[in-house]
Amino acid sequence: MAKAATRTPSMRTAAADLWRTMTSGLFDTYHPERHYMRGPGPKWREKHGQVASRAAEVSFAQMTQAAA
Repeated sequence: MAKAATRTPSMRTAAADLWRTMTSGLFDTYHPERHYMRGPGPKWREKHGQVASRAAEVSFAQMTQAAA
């Protein structure tokens, strides 16, 4: 019966793997939060601009009536 070849990592390989793992965690350049949309864009404002400004006018009128 043939002996099964089991390879154990050498110290050099283990150290290289450890180094790669540590440096990838420290110097990771992937930041998905930089690419997320942060609020409505110009197309949304173009479409909803009148509705948003009308809502602001109504709330301002309600505030002035409540103060009087």
